[in-house]
Amino acid sequence: MAPSKKPAAKGGDKPKDKGKGSTSKDDNAGASKLKAATAINTRHILCEKHSRKEEALTKLRDGAKFDEVAREFSEDKARQGGSLGWKVRGSLDAAFEKAAYDLEPSTTGNPKYVEVKTGHGYHIIMVEGRR
Repeated sequence: MAPSKKPAAKGGDKPKDKGKGSTSKDDNAGASKLKAATAINTRHILCEKHSRKEEALTKLRDGAKFDEVAREFSEDKARQGGSLGWKVRGSLDAAFEKAAYDLEPSTTGNPKYVEVKTGHGYHIIMVEGRR
């Protein structure tokens, strides 16, 4: 039996913004520190076009608050700062859910986020809470 590995990232599925020098060993250690959650309080920025997502990422990297960037760039109908509220396991797109549940909680002022591409477009996801 082949060793268990993370599935190969496709296109925009690559988790980004993990910092310089991040390795898969570091990634796995961070994920194992998180308690198993049955629900997460999440926000996202949804962009249909890759270029728009890149603009949003630039703003975030420059220190803008996640909710403000979501209001400006997100194409989702729920534009309340990108808030999706509390979501239980199984209620989100599989790729979105995997990325979100592996993410540490953070604040809109100092967000930890990940990018993922789904059938809906390009998402920038952050998690505010876990339970």
